[in-house]
Amino acid sequence: MRRSIGIYILLLAILTGLYYYLNNRQPKIDDEVTSATPVPVEYLFSFEDGLPTSIRIESKAGEMVEMARNAENAWALILPIEASADQAAVEAATGQIPTIRVLDQVPNLAKVAVGLDDPEYIITILFTSGVERIVNVGVLTPTESGYYVSHGEGDVLIVGNTGLDGLIGLLTNPPYLPTETPLPATIEAGTSPEQIATPQP
Repeated sequence: MRRSIGIYILLLAILTGLYYYLNNRQPKIDDEVTSATPVPVEYLFSFEDGLPTSIRIESKAGEMVEMARNAENAWALILPIEASADQAAVEAATGQIPTIRVLDQVPNLAKVAVGLDDPEYIITILFTSGVERIVNVGVLTPTESGYYVSHGEGDVLIVGNTGLDGLIGLLTNPPYLPTETPLPATIEAGTSPEQIATPQP
């Protein structure tokens, strides 16, 4: 009987010690990492601005492309010439606008040091909310993973280059609607390609 009581007392002591250990142990590194507050993701453009309705992109070299939604809510090119736009190509580029992430903020950085005194590109976007955003784009970062940008009088920002490259690419490859060139209506049936190529007297 005394032996059983001794076993019970020993078990109670073990359980008491285990309880004390579990409630007073130092948190592990994994616990600290898990409980850390996540860093909020910041974007260059606010979702509250709405959807883009017109976009103008200018380069320091003088290139310019501009497009806007028309009365049918379809994208149309205004510059370099007025023309119908390839809707899929425009949507592919403009769809990245709300996803352009701010990677870092660089306080007190002189804009001349990163090409923002004379921007490489100027991007002007009008949104459905009526808000117009103008972003100056400077040079690539040393790792070429982003661009130095500024808007307004705020600090210089570093943003990811993926979304911006899609917009900047519209300068050299404007999204014209592809069209097929029909044969002249005056060519008679049965005329050979050689006869078409040979000038008639």
